[in-house]
Amino acid sequence: MKHIFVVNPMAGGHDSSDEIADALVNIQADIEIYRTRGTRDATRHVAERLRQADSEPLRFYACGGDGTLNEVVSGVMAAGDGEQRVRNVEVACYPCGSGDDFVRYWQGADFRDIEALVAGTAVPVDVMRLGDRYCINTLNFGFEAAVCHTMARMRRVPLIGGAMAYTTGIVASLATGRHNRCRVTVDGEVWLDGEVLLLSVANGQYAGGGYHCAPRAKNDDGLLEVMAVKPMSVTRFAQLIKYYKNGELLDREELRPLLSYRRGKHITIDPLTDSYVATDGEIVPGSRFDVQCIHHAINFVVPNKH
Repeated sequence: MKHIFVVNPMAGGHDSSDEIADALVNIQADIEIYRTRGTRDATRHVAERLRQADSEPLRFYACGGDGTLNEVVSGVMAAGDGEQRVRNVEVACYPCGSGDDFVRYWQGADFRDIEALVAGTAVPVDVMRLGDRYCINTLNFGFEAAVCHTMARMRRVPLIGGAMAYTTGIVASLATGRHNRCRVTVDGEVWLDGEVLLLSVANGQYAGGGYHCAPRAKNDDGLLEVMAVKPMSVTRFAQLIKYYKNGELLDREELRPLLSYRRGKHITIDPLTDSYVATDGEIVPGSRFDVQCIHHAINFVVPNKH
């Protein structure tokens, strides 16, 4: 098997290329390192390599944050026509971005241990499809999408960027992102029609650099977690955010009137006006968002434990 490390030199505010190359020196494997040159270049490179590979087994390592992982996954999915798993291809993640949320699903697994990652085992996981795009972790509408929009602009600003970017996004979005009109259909049934503070469609469990937004989500069961939170005052929101961060929203009886929760395979979001969603933190504009779960679409590598 060929091991291809797709390194985003801009991830996390620093270039991890030398760090990764040094960690690979003593590993006995067929290894190749590719440094991306800009947005969507990882997707292009992965898809191109797969077109050239025929049946050669390949493992692509997304070296960056959730956005880099999204690009690598998108390249693999394009090779499988967006519907079926590419059998001889695996996807791994070396998390060196600012969020690194998808890999938090496997608590206790050290994805930064390259030796354990190269020796890791692939497990099938689901992927979301949104038109011609793909999403492996979370898709967000409303307040959280506005937060991601702010994060993208503030990520490299000293003091309020980096690890603080998500908190900065929350503060900045309180004024404009708390009332979002939409109609949501889950598996053919109208589930919600009205205003929401936020709406999340989750395959993974974490977002925003460690917020445990979907603690009941399973990334391999063929279903997506759908949760909506009603609009509320800034004061009430400030009281709620700690439960959201700790994954406790659905467990607190006093919060149930503020929440709506479903699981499903096919979710359609129709905003009142043109809007946008965040897919693994990347902003996607549109007037309708049709989300489908593709079961066991990717062979995802989990590092071995020593």
